[in-house]
Amino acid sequence: MQEFFRKFAHSVSGAVGSVWSFFLAFGVVLVWAVTGPVFGFSDTWQLVINTGTTIVTFLMVFLIQNTQNRDAKAIHLKLDELIRAVQGARNQLVDLEELSDEELEQLQQEFHALHQQYGARAEEVTKEYGRRTSRSGNPFHRRTNGRSSV
Repeated sequence: MQEFFRKFAHSVSGAVGSVWSFFLAFGVVLVWAVTGPVFGFSDTWQLVINTGTTIVTFLMVFLIQNTQNRDAKAIHLKLDELIRAVQGARNQLVDLEELSDEELEQLQQEFHALHQQYGARAEEVTKEYGRRTSRSGNPFHRRTNGRSSV
């Protein structure tokens, strides 16, 4: 049963995420709107679209959640494999999703500090590159034997 639902959810989420599904839904809403004057914009006419969209939304929440859970799990496993395979990577980062919010916040601050450190260095490199390229006015400009060359 679980395998059937997985395949069904994957197929439906792929189909519903297509441009054709959007145009189909748009067409349904357009037909509904055009038929408004025919039905005198009655309560029943309004109830049709409200009920239809509510039911579809209710069911889609479960399909989308299932698909997102599966995709997130696959991404986590791929990242875990990369962490495991890269020499020097901290293997403690493999199961980050199991950490508490406080532990995640602490780790985020650690990475933010690293980003600040490397960001300052990257800014220096960028400024130096800007100085070098501004001399010629063209970043692709090369100087050869005292003459300009592109």
